[in-house]
Amino acid sequence: MKNVIDFLNDLVANNNKEWFDKNRARYKEVQSSFNSFTESLIKGIASFDPALSNLGVKDCTYRIYRDIRFSKDKTPYKNHMGAFIAPKGKCGGFAGYYFHIEGNGADYIGSHLLSSGVYRPLPVVIKSIREEIMLNGGEFVKAIDSAKGFSIERIDMLKRVPAGFPSDSEYADLFRLKDYFLSREISEDFLTDKNLLENCVAEFKKTYEFNRILNKAIEYAYEEEGN
Repeated sequence: MKNVIDFLNDLVANNNKEWFDKNRARYKEVQSSFNSFTESLIKGIASFDPALSNLGVKDCTYRIYRDIRFSKDKTPYKNHMGAFIAPKGKCGGFAGYYFHIEGNGADYIGSHLLSSGVYRPLPVVIKSIREEIMLNGGEFVKAIDSAKGFSIERIDMLKRVPAGFPSDSEYADLFRLKDYFLSREISEDFLTDKNLLENCVAEFKKTYEFNRILNKAIEYAYEEEGN
């Protein structure tokens, strides 16, 4: 991953079309390295989460080109690369496993990252997740605690427990979440370790039960919505 990190660091300082065009061949090499790793990562995660066995690289990766039509930031390229490995792919609406690298100073997330869960779920989905926690909160908390080294993100929360959920519950703070994902920052040393793939698979395996519970609730929400 050293070539990916170096390229993204340079892109942060040179985020313009002229520089990118001159370095397009280099980007293609970086993209190939990242995609090759993603392919192996999909297989590694699918070894313990069989719902991911039919995914391809394109199902999980993103274009480097930014959509700047409605953004005040007109820099044309993303200063990060990521892969979201989830049932039905990155746009399927299910909880999954996210691998993220960003250039120094990119300030997108603020670090390299491993994360598991669901981000910005639909209202019908988040309601189903909260109902699952209300019914089986102990199981959910156990899944969070089992993911050693990860922590649940609490940056964006409702000020109050949403209507329909008990404000005096021991899980009240979990009802207030708008997103449900675990994350852990990783270092450049982690990314350049020769055992990166094995280490990522081992880390993500800790979060399997968390995603399993989320996806059970998500599947139920989509089934209900379809009826």
